[in-house]
Amino acid sequence: MSGPIGPAEVDAHFRRAVGALPARSARDLRDVVRDGTGLTGAEALDLFEAQTTSRHLDFAARSMQSQGHGFYTIGSSGHEANAAVAAVLRPTDPALLHYRSGAFYVARAAQVPGQDPARDVLRGVAAASTEPISGGRHKVFGNHELAVIPQTSTIGSHLPRALGVAFAIERAGRLGLESLWPADAVVVASFGDASANHSTVTGAIGAACHLVHQKLPLPLLLVCEDNGLGISVRSPRDWIHAAYGARPGLRYLAADGSDLAATYDAAREAARYVRAERRPVFLHLHTVRLMAHAGSDVEGAYRSPDELTADLERDPLVGTARLLVEAGAARPEELLARYEAVGARVDRTAGEVALEPHLSSAHEVVAPLAPRHADRVAVEAGRHAGESARRAAFGGRLPENEAPLTLAQAINRTLVDELALRPEMLVFGEDVAVKGGVYGVTRGLRRAFGAARVFDTILDEQSVLGIGLGTGVSGMLPVPEIQYLAYLHNAEDQVRGEAATLSFFSLGQYTNPMVVRIAGLGYQKGFGGHFHNDDAVGVLRDIPGLVIAVPARPDDAAAMLRTCLAAARVDGSVCVFLEPIALYHTRDLHTDGDERWLAPYVSPGRWTEHHAPLGVARTYGAGDDLTIVTFGNGVRMSLRVAGDLAVSGVGCRVVDLRWLAPLPVDDLLREATATGRVLVVDETRRTGGVSEGVVTALVDAGFQGQIARVASADSFVPLGAAANLVLLSEETIRHAARELLARS
Repeated sequence: MSGPIGPAEVDAHFRRAVGALPARSARDLRDVVRDGTGLTGAEALDLFEAQTTSRHLDFAARSMQSQGHGFYTIGSSGHEANAAVAAVLRPTDPALLHYRSGAFYVARAAQVPGQDPARDVLRGVAAASTEPISGGRHKVFGNHELAVIPQTSTIGSHLPRALGVAFAIERAGRLGLESLWPADAVVVASFGDASANHSTVTGAIGAACHLVHQKLPLPLLLVCEDNGLGISVRSPRDWIHAAYGARPGLRYLAADGSDLAATYDAAREAARYVRAERRPVFLHLHTVRLMAHAGSDVEGAYRSPDELTADLERDPLVGTARLLVEAGAARPEELLARYEAVGARVDRTAGEVALEPHLSSAHEVVAPLAPRHADRVAVEAGRHAGESARRAAFGGRLPENEAPLTLAQAINRTLVDELALRPEMLVFGEDVAVKGGVYGVTRGLRRAFGAARVFDTILDEQSVLGIGLGTGVSGMLPVPEIQYLAYLHNAEDQVRGEAATLSFFSLGQYTNPMVVRIAGLGYQKGFGGHFHNDDAVGVLRDIPGLVIAVPARPDDAAAMLRTCLAAARVDGSVCVFLEPIALYHTRDLHTDGDERWLAPYVSPGRWTEHHAPLGVARTYGAGDDLTIVTFGNGVRMSLRVAGDLAVSGVGCRVVDLRWLAPLPVDDLLREATATGRVLVVDETRRTGGVSEGVVTALVDAGFQGQIARVASADSFVPLGAAANLVLLSEETIRHAARELLARS
């Protein structure tokens, strides 16, 4: 074939190839389609229907785009053997699907009465607001009734979550918890050969092997659909087998994805092994890619006509038709009639979907992003375990509630209380269990609650967050720790692309409640440098719907952590709890020994009155001359500066934002208006730092007073005393305050 291969060419080739097949004598559909396979004629006909539906959906997507009704043309043509993977699994097995898994989706839908997968997919193509999983926000394969968790990933970033779901199934059983999934479920995740090279995929598979090496169960089926191409970049021949064919703890199976029976048999054995042995399998399907990567891709620019023709000759739909005809399960004309009927049905549905409504307002678009139910969160945050459970958690003796605590101690005490209250809560990360955290924040938790709930993880932040994503979507309440803020950046897409999008792309049908504890910010003494004094929070502030808490005081840390856990439980919120390292063990405020940075731990019966709602700031003082707006380490520095200014008769009020998202704009404007002068004290970098958002919020709200800001330099933080040259200092704050006061 000399020209490009599009829908017309693929369709014509199928009709021609099937029409030329010699008919065979009819056989009982209960018979297998060939010797040595477990696939019967009846099953093969059902799968042919799913494959044909998927193929016509690809045709319809291209047609809809040409008419201005469609917006997504990445198809599944050439990958339709994945229908056999669905056939050997149960509709209750959680599935996280590659964007070429159309036939899998159609085949799974056939297992559950009342489903209309063609309409689902076409509504996604049309971005129709009637689409049942994302409501027109993206074209995804997802369906809560089919246990298909929607994925927008194109680079395998869903594999850490798949790892986490498989982990959650077994951990829920071990802890006696209810789960969204059956106890013997198999988690399936599909991805392409190019994605198999991505660090997210290699990390997740490495973590799976690591778990199995420790003899921990992990019912995970990894399906690599290998068409040899990543858009135009070729995968080296046999690379996937070389990379994954002999990994310890990972069984490898392979099949020709153009041969339905071979794929069915390999998939059936893979599913049987995972379900029975609770160990992972890597199923490698050799597929072809028909009709280019997407509608806009001109593959003739990088593939020869001979190569395109060779792929067309391996069309899996033709392969299934040949299998059926040679087995006597169907005549060629019967298959062509089925093919024609499916095409007509899909075309008719496409015409109907093109007339359906679309999202019509920004409010409608963002509605499922991050729901907030403040009253319910407040009630949830006030709940506490009974005295006997608390006493057991604290080793038989309740602590003195009014004893003053440091920030680290307050977080630890809160984690103990919350773990005692919430049996579904897990605390995990690097060094959090046996060691009790680098700074001792999680000390004693493993001893009190056991290694099944408080555990150390592999040194891979993507996998740490993936376990959080998977356990969260499975009904647990994960509290993963990222050891330092700088360590988040190589895994940040697990928060941005996976955690923050799930509710948005599933209309809230799936959520992943999670509170990510991160030690960060600057001013750590005696141990620092760039990776241990990182203030790059801009990457988090840019994520829609994410809650960002930055407690400065011990009493706030306890209340805010309870709020984050309550919001995660009630609203499925994804929260980052950013803990200032330099304040962990700080005791004094103004002078050595004054212990004014300590605070008593509020007893459970008073939690409701000490609730810290999302997006509500805390103000210190009521001065009329200057409002200092800050957070984190800036709170302590600003209070010290305010104390110095008070000596000279200047009245300040210091506003601790506490929440960087949602930003407490109402409190900010009220306190700014009270003095008419605002100094924003921002320990993060001047460019891209928090102060930019604060100043913008004031301007947008119509604040007419004077504004100034101070921030750290646009630099990485160096080691030792040189750090003080780029980090914001008290002297800089004091000087800026006096300058602002001198303006009027």
